Amino acid sequence: MENILPYIRAFLVGGLLCVIAQVLIDKTKLTPARILVIYVVAGVILGGIGLYKPLVDFGGAGATTPLTGFGYLISKGVREAVDEKGLLGALTGGLTSAAGGIAAALVFGYLACLIFKGKPKA
Repeated sequence: MENILPYIRAFLVGGLLCVIAQVLIDKTKLTPARILVIYVVAGVILGGIGLYKPLVDFGGAGATTPLTGFGYLISKGVREAVDEKGLLGALTGGLTSAAGGIAAALVFGYLACLIFKGKPKA
């Protein structure tokens, strides 16, 4: 049972974040794009003030995989870069910390483009 507990916590945290987004889609006039931006900004703000780290410690991949986790990663990278490089780190830290994920998204997106044929919306 101890081996499965991290998976349950990740499922609960990630699921809760998805439920919140779905409620926002269903009950408000916010577009999905605006909700995505809200999630990234919320991750940056919560990471910047230190409130997202306990959620990451508890939920693991359930907290780091959604867009709030991307925002948290950016804030964490900026904080570390500012400590290391000073004010210049505020400009470079977020991109440096997220470079692996951004590169993977570009590579896999390109590969999907080569494999599948996209069709424009009519």
